[in-house]
Amino acid sequence: MPLLELQDMTVAYGRIEAVRGISITVEEGELVTLIGANGAGKTTTMRAISGIRPVSRGRILFDGKDVTRMKAHLRVLEGIVQAPEGRGIFPGMTVIENLEMGAYARTFASKAEHDETLDRVFELFPRLAERKDQVGGTMSGGEQQMLAIGRALMARPRLLLLDEPSMGLAPMVIQQIFRIVSEINAQGTTVLLVEQNAQQALSRSDRAYVLETGEVVQTGGGKELLADSSIKEAYLGVA
Repeated sequence: MPLLELQDMTVAYGRIEAVRGISITVEEGELVTLIGANGAGKTTTMRAISGIRPVSRGRILFDGKDVTRMKAHLRVLEGIVQAPEGRGIFPGMTVIENLEMGAYARTFASKAEHDETLDRVFELFPRLAERKDQVGGTMSGGEQQMLAIGRALMARPRLLLLDEPSMGLAPMVIQQIFRIVSEINAQGTTVLLVEQNAQQALSRSDRAYVLETGEVVQTGGGKELLADSSIKEAYLGVA
């Protein structure tokens, strides 16, 4: 049974169907990527999974449970947690306060579990530990992205949704972010990633889906798609 299954899902904005009848599966432990041009429906798909956008038709199953009509905050309790496009940190709060906002989204069995989760975030992102009292809005773009992912991890997700984590970052920082994403996945967290940087994303993905104008047009292994001539031309600028 897949951890996540989208069954013939359609999402509309008024009369415009941004996503049309897509079916996607993510197995537990996988790192799966959605790639596509701007307007392909990637972010809309993520918002539907997290409960921010309602589904017009179709179903979303999480660990076999139908969560299609479930409120967003209840999906977090189920284990679906998103680090949104644009980071979305609380700029007037410190690093530690931002992280605690993620912790508030779930119930910890004990203080020890909370502290263990915070320690894990600081191990993944030592910069956050160094700057835990710094106001988030004064940090660099890369540091804010680390904070957004760290905040999501504080909710102890079973499925981590990452929407464009490399957006607006320098190449060296992008490599660092992707190394950490791979490490998060290797530690047991299932990851669904939306990313414009197809080279970095596909090289690290177990599987990937290509979206065009709201529909899945191609799927396969990450490295398999990376070697595909049509993908190279469309997303890597290689003829």
